[in-house]
Amino acid sequence: MTTIVLIRHGQTDWNLAGRIQGSSDIPLNETGRDQARDAGRRLSGRGFTKVVSSTLVRASETAQLVAAQLGLTGPDERVPDLVERAYGAAEGVPGEDLPLLFPHGVPDAEPEAEVVARTRRAMVDLAARFADDRIAAATHGGVIGRLLRDLPNSGFPSRDHPRVLNGSVWTFEVAGDDIRFVDELSPTAGQ
Repeated sequence: MTTIVLIRHGQTDWNLAGRIQGSSDIPLNETGRDQARDAGRRLSGRGFTKVVSSTLVRASETAQLVAAQLGLTGPDERVPDLVERAYGAAEGVPGEDLPLLFPHGVPDAEPEAEVVARTRRAMVDLAARFADDRIAAATHGGVIGRLLRDLPNSGFPSRDHPRVLNGSVWTFEVAGDDIRFVDELSPTAGQ
């Protein structure tokens, strides 16, 4: 069985402004860098052997900062299937404006089912190639949230975890095609 933790990248200026990022390649801000280092500290001493990320800069920078806290180099690889959902015309739009601009949904957004399918594919592939390893994977809130909603035992969203926060760490166990949610390591207070 392979343990994979999915880490939501640290904050960006677009996160701070409430803008939809999707596949837009927005870097971390200083708060985001602190959140990434904090995520790495929370994972330190837990036996991680690899750090991977999505192909977007905010995730790869998060992976680098996490790897440094773990005494590793990284990311070891960039995994295209872990990239954030593409939101098409909604990228850059303030989230609060989505219902007004797209009352029937964003017509050119990537289907949620495809996000779940490719996330599952990435995790199963990583587990097959790195059996019994412990892998930290920097990715995105939409990726993590959709996977959690798809898993019957996750209980997500809940009152304690209504959304996937920047710098949050979500642990999964992967055996073959089976992906099981284990737990969430909350960010340090104030993050």
